[in-house]
Amino acid sequence: MGRAGRTEHRDIKYDPLPSQKRFHGLKSRFKGFSGPIGSGKSQALCQEAIRLSYQNPGRLGLLGAPTYPMLRDATQVALLEVLQSNEIPYEHNKAENTLLMKDTGSRILFRPVDEFERLRGTNLAWFGLDELTYTQEDSWLRLEGRLRDPKATRLCGFGVWTPKGYDWVYRKFISDPKSAYRAIQAAPFENRHLLDKIDDFYDRLKESYDDKFYQQEVLGSYLSLEGGRVYSAFVRETHLQKLEVDAHQPLGWALDFNVDPMSSLIVQQAGRRMHVLDEIVIRHGTTQQACEEFLKRYPRHEEGVVIYGDASGFQQQTTGATDYEMIREYFSVHASMPVQYKVPRSNPSVRERINLTNRQLKSAAGSVALWIDGKCKELTKDLEQVCFKADSNVIDKDRDRMRTHLSDALGYVLWQECRPMATIGERPTRLF
Repeated sequence: MGRAGRTEHRDIKYDPLPSQKRFHGLKSRFKGFSGPIGSGKSQALCQEAIRLSYQNPGRLGLLGAPTYPMLRDATQVALLEVLQSNEIPYEHNKAENTLLMKDTGSRILFRPVDEFERLRGTNLAWFGLDELTYTQEDSWLRLEGRLRDPKATRLCGFGVWTPKGYDWVYRKFISDPKSAYRAIQAAPFENRHLLDKIDDFYDRLKESYDDKFYQQEVLGSYLSLEGGRVYSAFVRETHLQKLEVDAHQPLGWALDFNVDPMSSLIVQQAGRRMHVLDEIVIRHGTTQQACEEFLKRYPRHEEGVVIYGDASGFQQQTTGATDYEMIREYFSVHASMPVQYKVPRSNPSVRERINLTNRQLKSAAGSVALWIDGKCKELTKDLEQVCFKADSNVIDKDRDRMRTHLSDALGYVLWQECRPMATIGERPTRLF
């Protein structure tokens, strides 16, 4: 439908998969699309948004994501790609972050939904949310309350997501849905468009993910997160080994800048494996004390040392110097070995670090790429005892204040040296 009741016809290049077709066919007020990576969630989200903007000529809709970077870099980009590839006319007001559909006079608001109190106000004809399992339930409820445009032809709220335990999305759409809620669960390996382009897509992910994450992300399974271990792939009998320093390889020093305890790991690469040789844990410690202890244990190493760590180390301390500046100054005065720095300006997400650590411990394909010396007692406790809070993907840091610091340091060095360099999946490259 066009403006003032005029009908507009647009041919859109879209060959929906069976699960996508069922999702678009749902007539419920609220509907969802649950699927593993590569199941076409982003495409389904964008196509549904375009469809509803045509069904509601001249009315207002909202397309959202959990955070502004995700909205800007993924959700919004995906929609614009569909519009441009199909030559659908639109005007994008970047200042207001809105889009006008010229055929129908419909408007689309682009909004992050992490601050749900900002979602009060304007009536909506429809709304759609990307990555719903990373959105607070309060944000969804605020948008439900805004779905009240009296002139709308089709009122609808929808979302797409990858399973993330038995959370509020699972309860609302899957396990106990009310009459207004329906969801489609896409099957793994269904995406023929993807497999036609990358026939070994899922085999490659087996090497990239640990087994539990593979089940959730690739198979689309709902798994219990009832306070489960964060590093579920760690097994003492497999991963604890007697390790020796290789004089022909640089030492790696990975730090987590926490005052109590000040925590760090000494590591080395051995081909595709990472060896954790030693740990330094100082209660109520300082960066200088950590440097003193490191050089006490490793006063000379001709191949030098590579510094890894937390991006927070770039923040100035009360002395005016950052942690990394302190390390640089200390080593320049007290050591003769060459020093390199491999530190990101911003930390990877906790989820990415956990997945990568578990993948190194044991991939879904069964390969082990991380060994730890038995003297690393506190790191071993981390890998065995750090748990999620019940029914969430949030690490429980309150159970024991000594925990998480060394496993965080391990995650920083693995992120720099072991993460896959090319992203595989729906983002950032759109395959259909």
